[in-house]
Amino acid sequence: MSIFHLPRLPSHFPIFICSKPILPAAAALFSSPKTNPISHFSSIPTLSTLPLQTPENLSPSEEPHLEIPIDKLFVPPETDVSPQNAPLSSRILKGSNIVLSKYAGDAQVSQAEFVKSSVRTEDCPSDGMPEFALVGRSNVGKSSLLNSLVRRKKLALTSKKPGKTQCINHFRINDSWYLVDLPGYGFAAAPQELRTDWDKFTKDYFLNRSTLVSVFLLIDASIPVKTIDLEYASWLGQNQIPMTLIFTKCDKRKKKKNGGKRPEENVLDFQDLIRDFFQTVPPWIMTSSVTNQGRDEILLHMAQLRNYWRKH
Repeated sequence: MSIFHLPRLPSHFPIFICSKPILPAAAALFSSPKTNPISHFSSIPTLSTLPLQTPENLSPSEEPHLEIPIDKLFVPPETDVSPQNAPLSSRILKGSNIVLSKYAGDAQVSQAEFVKSSVRTEDCPSDGMPEFALVGRSNVGKSSLLNSLVRRKKLALTSKKPGKTQCINHFRINDSWYLVDLPGYGFAAAPQELRTDWDKFTKDYFLNRSTLVSVFLLIDASIPVKTIDLEYASWLGQNQIPMTLIFTKCDKRKKKKNGGKRPEENVLDFQDLIRDFFQTVPPWIMTSSVTNQGRDEILLHMAQLRNYWRKH
């Protein structure tokens, strides 16, 4: 069962609502959650499972044998999943739980340019174009993913030192929509008081930016689940902010004999833990900035969200 919500005017958009109180540490990070969420439901089949599609460069022995329950798929609004249409398994974006919809057009990036950096929501571009915000822990590979999406090596600042992004950075894509690079949370090479300010203006941006279509929360899939990532996801859900989980560094394949889990195992672990705080699992995509895994899938997902947003 997918949950859709009317989070902000003038559109209505998919949103996943917390089913439990916000985690304590997240409450300390961001306070005053919204209340009285409004939602309606769209039923989908729940009697079988579908295989998790995986990177083409894996050998047969490396391919993970995982399955996605049908009731854990993300089904966009106005998407028919009845058996009379094309097989549902052929319409799931590779390495994700997202069903492709009729709105997934115009997904290619032909032009990308940096527009401005802002430290206040009111200073962000005011042209009304839809935008997608990328946020994650300071060393999650956010800028590298942004560069991969637009096929440019230096569009966003990348650094070996976490915490390079310190503002709300807007990048205009195809003169029609924005990618937004936000400050990372958690560890950063900056004074504590400056990191507190980042939290404050990031919170304000999430709550008050009317052109924000969705937040893309980046999670490092090469390491075990971090509490701070669960807390951040919990806060977004508690405050009714549309969210997609982007699992990064899925090319890093640690051997079990060394005690490490493979990326797809960490992805499933995150899903298991987040179910305790959400009524249903948000949309998610597995990615790698090294192999460009997930790049086309992210752009298709952004396209269908963006086109639906414009229509409504």
